[in-house]
Amino acid sequence: MKSLTFAIAAALLTVPASAQTIGGYDGFAFVDAVKQKTGDKVMELIRKNGPGIVNAKDASGNTALIVAITDRNEDYTAFLLNQGADPNLGGKGGDTPLIAAARVGYGDAAEWLLGQGAKVDGTNRMGETALIVAVQQRQPALVRLLLAAGANPDKTDNAAGLSARDYATRDTRSRDILQAIEAKKPKAAAASR
Repeated sequence: MKSLTFAIAAALLTVPASAQTIGGYDGFAFVDAVKQKTGDKVMELIRKNGPGIVNAKDASGNTALIVAITDRNEDYTAFLLNQGADPNLGGKGGDTPLIAAARVGYGDAAEWLLGQGAKVDGTNRMGETALIVAVQQRQPALVRLLLAAGANPDKTDNAAGLSARDYATRDTRSRDILQAIEAKKPKAAAASR
């Protein structure tokens, strides 16, 4: 029993404090239940811990919402957003749910997240925005959606100092993405009109 208690305590030390305060061990179990798609366990943990548990993180730092989006699970994504999951709460690497949706090309989730107040130009630890990731993943529909929502194609990342416009210019395989970005004038040019 002592070794199990020690293992749980050690696992908690590797998780951000914010995740530890949202359900503790039950928070890990909640995210795992979403991963395993065990609806009964998800509902049991919400009843036991209250709605705040929907923002718990697993040991890797991902939220249940990010897990559902990464799995392209429409039911759990919609359910978690309806239960109050934070559309801006970052996970592993600082990826926001919107960035996670861009990584897997999950347009419906991106629409829902934007409707729930997701920051269109929110960044991860590398300074990437959802638009930069959508360009890198060659997701033209997502690029258009994010641009329509006001994403800044000229915001640069920290990794290479490049913007979505820069990445689109360098990638000759997706001219439709570059065309969508070129239709959106740089902010400096638009401001001078």
